[in-house]
Amino acid sequence: MKIALIGYGKMGKEIEKIALSRGQELVRIIDINPREAFASEAFRSADVAIEFTAPSVAYGNCLEAFKNGVKVVSGSTGWMGEHGEEMRRLCQEEGKTLFWSSNFSLGVAIFAAVNKYLAKIMNQFPNYDVSMVETHHVHKLDAPSGTAITLAEGILENLDRKQKWVMGTLTAPDGTVTGTTDCAPDELPVSAIREGEVPGIHTIKYESEADSIVITHDAKNRKGFALGAVLAAEYTAAHQGFLGMNDLFQF
Repeated sequence: MKIALIGYGKMGKEIEKIALSRGQELVRIIDINPREAFASEAFRSADVAIEFTAPSVAYGNCLEAFKNGVKVVSGSTGWMGEHGEEMRRLCQEEGKTLFWSSNFSLGVAIFAAVNKYLAKIMNQFPNYDVSMVETHHVHKLDAPSGTAITLAEGILENLDRKQKWVMGTLTAPDGTVTGTTDCAPDELPVSAIREGEVPGIHTIKYESEADSIVITHDAKNRKGFALGAVLAAEYTAAHQGFLGMNDLFQF
């Protein structure tokens, strides 16, 4: 399979290692995003482009790839809220293909399935309130993380007493805390911490007067995310439409 990389930061370099180890071919790396690079013969020869960049450029990157006939796997977060409906329309009505996920880790995919199942169980026990905290490295631009939002949506789908998630507290790299976890009974607070070089920790807590039930996913490094992105690219090469982790891992 021929892969193009859009974004060559820490994730891009990890994806490159894993793709090559799995016998895939890298035909083009686009780092600074010059638009002419997307029209190059090398990029257009790719079966799939893997895109890990920033919220401000991810949308344009996907459109450029589509324009040049290349399917996209994107792990950029913070932009789908604004452009998600358009991406779905392009895939469903105009034959484009985008595999998007807020998190490509196999462990997170398992964690998300456990999260939904636990929420379904806890729907029967209204004396437990639920909250979430996510921790990431200081370079992450969006808060809460895309993964936290996806996990929150999984809770909302299965817990009738919660109608929406809201931003809780934000702990900045210097330790400054803003915001509050005080919210309406039907709201789910999602707090964020930015410190060091943490790859990603997501903790969901159900708490009653009697006890607490806590589940946590703690990423040790970027390898799990990179492997998931390459597996998603291999899947996307043979499929079409608006795709996600529920297509790749059908728990």
